[in-house]
Amino acid sequence: MTDTPPLAEGYEISTDPDRIDAERVHRWLSTDAYWAIGRAREKQDGAIEGSLNFGVYETVSGEQVAYARVVTDRATFAWLCDVYVDPSVRGKGIGTALVGGVREHLRPYGIKRMLLATHDAHGVYAKLGFAPLERPDQWMALYF
Repeated sequence: MTDTPPLAEGYEISTDPDRIDAERVHRWLSTDAYWAIGRAREKQDGAIEGSLNFGVYETVSGEQVAYARVVTDRATFAWLCDVYVDPSVRGKGIGTALVGGVREHLRPYGIKRMLLATHDAHGVYAKLGFAPLERPDQWMALYF
């Protein structure tokens, strides 16, 4: 499997739910993420509450600069979603390191597959071992 890229110096990844800046995450996603434009704050708070959350923080200020969440049973399945890096720190490899950190955090659980959906970041995720579904004809979705 692909090596996990290092996080840029001066940043750290945490799964501590108390460190998540929910207001900032909501602002990022509801105003700048094509998949979540207009998402209500209450809906985002519920998503955070029901997920395994990852934040990237500046080590000196503690300011959150990136976010990802995983919907998982921590046994057989995981769905990576809401991956977002603040525009001010893009280009430093923070997103790639964050997703690599998520992968490594989940590895000990023995999860067979982690899925994600992306419109435009296939190359980023491919560097970390993600690939198109081998048998997309076996997958279905229920849309509400």
